[in-house]
Amino acid sequence: MKTGVIVYLVGKESLDDTIDFEEAEKRLKIKADRVEVVSSIGGNYDVMDAWWLTAKGMKRIVCMIAEVINRSEFRLTGQELRLCG
Repeated sequence: MKTGVIVYLVGKESLDDTIDFEEAEKRLKIKADRVEVVSSIGGNYDVMDAWWLTAKGMKRIVCMIAEVINRSEFRLTGQELRLCG
């Protein structure tokens, strides 16, 4: 069963303009077939946009909440929403 994860960034910390999202995702060590990061902080998509990117071919989709730390890293909060499957 394929799993997609949407990581939603929260917090008051602003993002570094040069942040490497792919590298930051890898550091989270999320076991999934596809990971999409969304944030209201920088205006990068929203959960519905990520849903359409993630949903194709996935049987299970989860939304995880992460905080921005050090302007260039994410830390999962442990909050998780199962959106599908």
